[in-house]
Amino acid sequence: MIRLPASKRKGSIIPLQYKFGLCLNERKFEYDIYSLLKAFFPEAEITIWYEDQKKPEDMPDAEFHISYQGTSVGFTFGRTASGAWDSALPQAPWSAVVLLDDPADRISCKNQVKQLVYKSLRQMTGRDLPWGDLTGIRPTKIFSRLLEEGKTEGEILAQTEKTYFISKKKAALALETAERERRILAGMEAENGYSLYVGIPFCPSICLYCSFGSHPMNRFGGMVQEYLEALFRELRFISGMMKGRRLDTVYVGGGTPTSLTPDQLRQLLSVLQEQFPMETVREFTVEAGRPDTITEEKLEVLREFPVSRISVNPQTMNQKTLDLIGRRHTVEETEEKFRLARSMGFSNINMDLIVGLPGEGQPEVERTLSRIRSLEPDSLTVHALALKRAARLNLFREEYVPVSFEASDAIMDRTADCAGDMGMHPYYLYRQKNMAGNFENVGYAKAGKEGIYNILIMEEKQTIMAAGSGASTKFVFHGGRRIERVENVKDLGNYIGRLDEMLQRKREEAEKVRMEIRREKL
Repeated sequence: MIRLPASKRKGSIIPLQYKFGLCLNERKFEYDIYSLLKAFFPEAEITIWYEDQKKPEDMPDAEFHISYQGTSVGFTFGRTASGAWDSALPQAPWSAVVLLDDPADRISCKNQVKQLVYKSLRQMTGRDLPWGDLTGIRPTKIFSRLLEEGKTEGEILAQTEKTYFISKKKAALALETAERERRILAGMEAENGYSLYVGIPFCPSICLYCSFGSHPMNRFGGMVQEYLEALFRELRFISGMMKGRRLDTVYVGGGTPTSLTPDQLRQLLSVLQEQFPMETVREFTVEAGRPDTITEEKLEVLREFPVSRISVNPQTMNQKTLDLIGRRHTVEETEEKFRLARSMGFSNINMDLIVGLPGEGQPEVERTLSRIRSLEPDSLTVHALALKRAARLNLFREEYVPVSFEASDAIMDRTADCAGDMGMHPYYLYRQKNMAGNFENVGYAKAGKEGIYNILIMEEKQTIMAAGSGASTKFVFHGGRRIERVENVKDLGNYIGRLDEMLQRKREEAEKVRMEIRREKL
């Protein structure tokens, strides 16, 4: 039971320039609470401290307190003496409390604490978030679990709305996606196989919004061959380690893999074909990505190998935006390279777009959708802009005005409508921190053209062996109930110089997994 004070606030939005403090008396669920605060106030600077620590010297404008008291949890909000306030913010202190159903049940406690915080913030601001109090990046996993438990659609929608406050629209999207994922993976015996990710961390230039560990060719081109030799060593190691296991999908990503020369691309694909059992592979994706890196010669190289799926990613079809974000190609070049790939026999082509880019509202997105529709791709991945600290766009925050919540909602609806007009349906989705409008990334595809690797990486149903700098291997076992990660270093020089160390970590983790599975079977 949650007790909240009465609120007369209607639709107010707290301005985003304030500094907030979050103080807790116990180290419980701080990440979940912090993530909810950031979802409501994405531009706010939030500092966490604990009651047994000294208060930060730089006083925030407001403080949120979480107090765990045995069978109850209290949530309070108040302004500080140094705070500069206006009428959009509550003037009086705010407090609420939840009585815990079962203090010993961690999951139940976490849900109730998040409900307390969400309901309080909703009353204070007059706003709802489309995904409610969900802070994780894989909402479909919740829906998949409920489907596996045998619950009906009606029961699932009612439970997720009651527990997480997810909007009916987003719950329906997640449920439809989870049901489609189950159908696609049915009979695959995912845990008995594995997938392979290969990272090519080079790009012709770094886009303004990018936070991936990519390296521009004009600065790091001289390291490409040395990097590839190290990568080939890692791939041969993985091949030996996974000998006898069925390989289901291969995904070559980055970066921009087609930043490589045709010869380098052929070297990479040759190693993959020589070292791995391609006869079992259901899907082989190469993220061609940037149109300015795609040439007829490189596409011919891809056709020499069993590559079954590629991407040609415009992100936007507005030239002004392309210039602003550092995409050194034209709209016409995107269309030209897509048609070239189609003419050369590529029958499964994905296109990516980003909504929430600086200066883009609904008219610009409509223009992008119109031009994409004319190309008739086989799948469309729609990303809501997620600004991370490493992205250069953070340097221009004073010039960047995010699309409003209402506009973002309308834009996401239009992208879904456009995908539907092209005969596509949602087949995977995920969320990120600091997303424009607190929305989601959705992959749409025509029947039979879905990206299987995308589903596997999001649903965590299968071990993903990853090679390359910054790549993350995930050992999945016990039916997905247990996941162990092994990270590669991001720095190119360290990756090349410390490769033996990373191979040893993979070897040790794989042995731990084997021993644990063996013990469980005894």
